[in-house]
Amino acid sequence: MRKVRAHVIIAGRVQGVFYRISAKKMADKIGVRGWIRNLPDGKVEAVFEGDEDAVKQMISWCWIGPPGAKVMNIDIEWEEYLGEYKDFKVLH
Repeated sequence: MRKVRAHVIIAGRVQGVFYRISAKKMADKIGVRGWIRNLPDGKVEAVFEGDEDAVKQMISWCWIGPPGAKVMNIDIEWEEYLGEYKDFKVLH
């Protein structure tokens, strides 16, 4: 399976709805590594690394998010896979 890396910015109602912890649970479940954090402007930023299918599944999940989230837009930048993460972390 091809390994990929996606840098994403998620916009909408994505803070205060348990978006980051829910994303971590999903990433752990499907084997995606990387990180996620809140941004000062109300958006959420994340880096996903792993098998291409798993990363695409993670991005699809991001459009839905947890109950209470309302995603308006996701910007995706595909980057070179580096394999630098051992797990998925919520950054503060």
